[in-house]
Amino acid sequence: MVDVGKWPIFTLLSPQEITSIRKACVFGTSANEALYVTDNDEVFVFGLNYSNCLGTGDNQSTLVPKKLEALCGKKIKSLSYGSGPHVLLSTEDGVVYAWGHNGYSQLGNGTTNQGIAPIQVCTNLLIKQVVEVACGSHHSMALAADGEVFAWGYNNCGQVGSGSTTNQPTPRKVTNCLHIKRVVGIACGQTSSMAVLDNGEVYGWGYNGNGQLGLGNNGNQLTPVRVAALHSVCVNQIVCGYAHTLALTDEGLLYAWGANTYGQLGTGNKNNLLSPAHIMVEKERVVEIAACHSAHTSAAKTQGGHVYMWGQCRGQSVVLPHLTHFSCTDDVFACFATPAVSWRLLSVEHEDFLTVAESLKKEFDSPETADLKFRIDGKYIHVHKAVLKIRCEHFRSMFQSYWNEDMKEVIEIDQFSYPVYRAFLQYLYTDAVDLPPEDAIGLLDLATSYCENRLRKLCQHIIKRGITVENAFSLFSAAVRYDAEDLEEFCFKFCINHLTEVTQTAAFWQMDGPLLKEFIAKASKCGAFKN
Repeated sequence: MVDVGKWPIFTLLSPQEITSIRKACVFGTSANEALYVTDNDEVFVFGLNYSNCLGTGDNQSTLVPKKLEALCGKKIKSLSYGSGPHVLLSTEDGVVYAWGHNGYSQLGNGTTNQGIAPIQVCTNLLIKQVVEVACGSHHSMALAADGEVFAWGYNNCGQVGSGSTTNQPTPRKVTNCLHIKRVVGIACGQTSSMAVLDNGEVYGWGYNGNGQLGLGNNGNQLTPVRVAALHSVCVNQIVCGYAHTLALTDEGLLYAWGANTYGQLGTGNKNNLLSPAHIMVEKERVVEIAACHSAHTSAAKTQGGHVYMWGQCRGQSVVLPHLTHFSCTDDVFACFATPAVSWRLLSVEHEDFLTVAESLKKEFDSPETADLKFRIDGKYIHVHKAVLKIRCEHFRSMFQSYWNEDMKEVIEIDQFSYPVYRAFLQYLYTDAVDLPPEDAIGLLDLATSYCENRLRKLCQHIIKRGITVENAFSLFSAAVRYDAEDLEEFCFKFCINHLTEVTQTAAFWQMDGPLLKEFIAKASKCGAFKN
């Protein structure tokens, strides 16, 4: 599962805000802007707000998240961003919104005016259900559910696929070679565009100066052209870096081509490739690939869960896939990409399953699943016999001795208080104790009686941490009573260091006579009463 805390910008948020996040995206030329969606489908943004890319209706930066009311409840499905930056997203209902930089009409509204707030992209998309969006540096693409592709914005290299180099102010259907074909995936480099068809064919158009279209040459293409070198394989995922491209086949094979200045092709050198080359040949089956048009970094995840990275990694050129300790490709971009942007809309949905420890903690004192009750001071605590037998020798011996003959459903406890016994039983489920030092004395007594040595140490730690002038002699007395020598010495030293104050407390004069005499004798021996 993705941990958004690995992105530096999210350290601005409180733990409560982090916990509420379900989807997120980090973008901007310096990764200084972020958008996130909460568990109740509210949308927030924060950051630098360059070119109004936060969509807040103004040009003010903000370290405090601001809510985008226009997008709340819309259920964002796909999101991408450009270098301006401009932001493009589609909802589960297939509606497209855009805002931010618009110098080349990349917002698709027919103007070049900055988009200060999210507005729906309507032209030619109003009756379409868009399932995916992609952005290059200053152009945009949208994929409809029926397999049609629309593009608009900057078109100096033909990246819109219209057959010319004239900028496209509104969404236009990409036809030519894609006519009557069904596209299932799209991706954008800085000034190039790629598409994957339902039959596994790959098409590219736009800038090709580094060979990023994979056509075997470096000539720009004004309309889609099939990547013929991949004719023998079926591609099901494609991603674009700044000027390089990665493709993943249905058999888990990875191909790379284009710019290789930083080793982003993973071929072991820095030579550009005009045609696809099979990489990671020796590795296990690849199941996911990652790249982003604003970075020269590449990443892949294998069937065994191993994540590799290569290319520009924190300023270093990594020319071969390097095995990382990460569990997802998103972490590569959070920790090593420059800038540290996200390559896709992050999904941070909480997993439904609980660990064994979490499950045990959840079921403590649960009447629905318990098969045993303790009654202390008229109150009930619901537990599970199996857990108690596994976790505590006292209960293991008790149940083995008489449980089968005397099938009690309720056990009465009268030698310990309710808070103390509840804390003990909860400790068996959680390995943790949360009690004030005064109650920890009683739990120390229980731990001693039940021979729970680790619990004894926890109680002594709680008592040491919570000792004060008012309770020092009570705690000292308890330490002596329960033969806790280390704690006894600690409490004694505390009393000596605060002798004037503690001898004025009621607890001092209420101490048992023999114990008081012992304390005074010990204190005198170390010179505490010489004055």
